[in-house]
Amino acid sequence: MHIIAFSDIHTDLHAIEKIRSQSEHADLLIGAGDFANMRRGLQPVIDAIAEIGKPTILVHGNAESHDELAQAAAAYDHLHILHGTSVTIDGKVFMGLGGAVPETPFGDWSVDHSEKQAAAWLDACPHADVLITHSPPKGHCDKDSAGKSLGSKSIAKWIKKHQPRYCLCGHIHASWQNWSDAGQTRVMNLGPMATKVEL
Repeated sequence: MHIIAFSDIHTDLHAIEKIRSQSEHADLLIGAGDFANMRRGLQPVIDAIAEIGKPTILVHGNAESHDELAQAAAAYDHLHILHGTSVTIDGKVFMGLGGAVPETPFGDWSVDHSEKQAAAWLDACPHADVLITHSPPKGHCDKDSAGKSLGSKSIAKWIKKHQPRYCLCGHIHASWQNWSDAGQTRVMNLGPMATKVEL
């Protein structure tokens, strides 16, 4: 399966056009959150992603809520919105968890979830070939510009236990396009560019 994955578009429609130009042979698109910018500008981005015309899996970031993302995508049958849920495509299981984990200092606009909440959502899915999260796991592709590790302990714990083939994430801009292996799991912090993933 040929996958094109990305995150953190933040209303940049030019980034979507670049992704479209590299998606001709893709079987699936995956977007790991932050399509909007501080809860604004979501719909045009989702429309542009939908117009690429490929089966697509999306999770919300902290710049939009799950409900906002689901509403923006409601008119498109080929968009799958995941949060504490999974979908099977061509025999492969994709699990999604959106939002910032742990909580950020960004204020009321940011859609944050506690480690306890995240663990409960993750535990509802005991297996996945691909885990799609907005936040990276603790210790993997999660360092900010000051070198501080900001990832999620609950996501890291789930990966250690279940070992999906991939964890595709974003959120920490300073770690875009970084990858790390957590046991048998390849963790990839995507950023707003087309990243090729083979499954």
